[in-house]
Amino acid sequence: MLEPDIAAASFTGTASIEIELTDRVDRIVLNAIELDVTSAFFSRPTSAGGPKSPGRDLSIELDATTERLILTPDAPLEPGPAVLDLTFAGTLNDKLKGFYRSTFTDDDGAEHTIATTQFQSTDARRAFPCWDEPAFKATFGISLVVDPAHLAVSNTSEMGRDTRADGRVAVHFADTIPMSTYLVAFVVGPLEATEPVDVDGVPLRVVHRPGQGHLTGFAIDVAAKALGYFTEYYGLAYPGDKVDLIAIPDFAFGAMENLGCVTFREVLLLADPAATTQPELQRVADVINHELAHMWFGDLVTMRWWNGIWLNEAFATFMETKATDNFAPEWQRWVDFGLSRSMAFDVDALEATRPIEYHVESPADAEGMFDVLTYEKGASVVRMLEQYLGEAPFRDGIAHYLQLHQLDNTETHDLWDALEATTGEPVRDLMEGWIFQGGFPVVSYEQDGDRLTLRQQQFRYDDSAPTSGHWLIPIRARVGDRIEKGLLDDTLTLPASDAILPSLNADSAGFYRVRHPAETLTTLQPADLGALPVLERYTLIDDAWALTLAGSLPVGGLLALTHAFRTETDESVWQRITGALATLHHLWPSATRPDFEAEVRTLLQPTLDRVGWQAGAEESDRDRQLRATLLTAAGITANHATIQDQARTVLADGTDDPAVNNAAVHIVASVGTAEEFADYWSHYQDAGTPQEERRYLAALARFPGRTELLEFTRRCLTDDIRSQDGPYSLAQSLGSRDHGAEVWAFVTEHWTEINERFPSNSIARMLSGIRSLTTPDLAESVGRFLTDHPVPQGAKIVAQHRERQLINVALAARLAEEQPLPRNDTTN
Repeated sequence: MLEPDIAAASFTGTASIEIELTDRVDRIVLNAIELDVTSAFFSRPTSAGGPKSPGRDLSIELDATTERLILTPDAPLEPGPAVLDLTFAGTLNDKLKGFYRSTFTDDDGAEHTIATTQFQSTDARRAFPCWDEPAFKATFGISLVVDPAHLAVSNTSEMGRDTRADGRVAVHFADTIPMSTYLVAFVVGPLEATEPVDVDGVPLRVVHRPGQGHLTGFAIDVAAKALGYFTEYYGLAYPGDKVDLIAIPDFAFGAMENLGCVTFREVLLLADPAATTQPELQRVADVINHELAHMWFGDLVTMRWWNGIWLNEAFATFMETKATDNFAPEWQRWVDFGLSRSMAFDVDALEATRPIEYHVESPADAEGMFDVLTYEKGASVVRMLEQYLGEAPFRDGIAHYLQLHQLDNTETHDLWDALEATTGEPVRDLMEGWIFQGGFPVVSYEQDGDRLTLRQQQFRYDDSAPTSGHWLIPIRARVGDRIEKGLLDDTLTLPASDAILPSLNADSAGFYRVRHPAETLTTLQPADLGALPVLERYTLIDDAWALTLAGSLPVGGLLALTHAFRTETDESVWQRITGALATLHHLWPSATRPDFEAEVRTLLQPTLDRVGWQAGAEESDRDRQLRATLLTAAGITANHATIQDQARTVLADGTDDPAVNNAAVHIVASVGTAEEFADYWSHYQDAGTPQEERRYLAALARFPGRTELLEFTRRCLTDDIRSQDGPYSLAQSLGSRDHGAEVWAFVTEHWTEINERFPSNSIARMLSGIRSLTTPDLAESVGRFLTDHPVPQGAKIVAQHRERQLINVALAARLAEEQPLPRNDTTN
């Protein structure tokens, strides 16, 4: 039972733990930290469910270094069942972990506080003494003593309540299924809940702060469809007795898959579809689907130890994509997944990469596992395996795995064994190399008549770095109208096709790049790309950009290739092109930058002329977003004055197209004045939806003026910007081409305050901004500082940012040396 005192920012609690001693012991060791444990009592039950026999007090020692609570009896304890009763007290902290407080301001300007939890990975021990490791599954019976005006929710349905003498109520919840401590959750405060929606017998609600009920409908629609989809896909009923989706004002992660009590950042749960862009809505759907996928894959079946967290997160990322594609097929979610795959490639091409699964020992090690390699690379190799085995056989294997291990803990090989049992394929041999070694291959080819010979080598941005990676690659090649499959070890021979470019990664499902000859890439014309599916067009430009970063393809060659896409119609392909161009624009020598901007205008203009500013009546959501992507690139990367002027007009006159509004907000910010900065700040503070708030917050980091940017940077360390958002705003501010060095100086000067104020998991992510600091002297200074100020909970991620920064430094140097403009004309 827990009794939070929200006004005093504290709580008290009692825990009664049924245990089984398998050996004679002279002490009992649990996990606890930041708790004042005031009593510990050991007793024996007289019979199953009966009264406890007389027991004994245990001495209490809390080791803060190891986060362990050591309970010692006056004499050794014999084997057998026992009950451990504990009383304790703690603080409702403001660090967004453990049992913590979160605040919001209502429409009348009054501030309110809620008490909420975030326990993954190792923070349940901050709320109650426990065995805080995933393998120690237990059944939890939770009671909360709260203000009667407050809503109290936990993992399971409320079973009853009683009123205390002081007027508070004790709310009692049903026992949970056996589950790990990191999945326990409870939320208390002045919140509201929607009326439950019945989804095949499971009540579904959204919990939110007052005044946000009108933003809940989209989430309910997504979640209801997801529950049905997952139940059918997994072949198992939902494992809890209800689903509450809870919007938390202050939240360090995106969301958390607590069984039946799923917590979210507000921007990732609450939305007004009429005022929200398609990517913003898709992000909401993705996150809801990701967390609900975990109810089975992660909650019902859980990794044995944190080295296996990838199994939870990668599979949930894979399943979120399938569920979102099922929810809105017109969004073409698997096409858009290419962008996630690109992020994984980008990190995995570094010497500082790591295997998807690696040794985890400390809480800091576990915290560092939540990165792009766990989520996006993991999901990419799962997708590769699914496409190679076939969707139906793969699904049968997943259902078999869940049936076999429900309510239990597993290792990675348990999944491979289940898939082998249902498919007959050597899944373990195939996948071990992808999971237990970092990096990925690039496939090259030679043609001899009607045959292609494929070879592999490890891909690295820095080709001077040693490589030893070797994979068993499941190749799916498109030859005419059929798919040829094979496993590439040292070499693989396949039939050649008549296409100018061999399609060696059909549907881009494989986690490998393909190296095409530079002379072929630089002479392609739009007609040469017409037969390629959209995902393969995306991958063509994505692979070429990677080769450019590695120095294998000159920048001029990449620019020539982009003109083969000048009639491209797909949003994701243009996102990849404009993303590469934006990076080049940031790094381009100032003397010739206007020439580069003119080059980008030439590339974009034909498609801009076609799409214009106004949406057609029959346009899809992706077409609307294509317009926004092109306008943003034209207004910022191409520095198109006419586009900038029109964006100001759009903001002044208003538009009912959220995509165009979003583009205009960012375009104007990129050339904004001090007056416009003040106007944006007001919009951020008075935003009507979480998405509008996030839109203006992100745009504030784009303002070019030194005074405005440094003022924004300063506000990141005040209550003007929530601590959940501050690190990411600082990362964006570090991306300022003209003032990034001064933002970095601010970061170094306030390093201690930053680490005290921001969630620990966000520090390494904040440092992603150093990738944009590309003058050699500054890059060297950054390296020295980070050596002297390590980030233990994100050491590997920081090393990746640092290496990626040096890749950009090298690219900037090549741009100055190559002078890739003017290009050869390819427009005939």
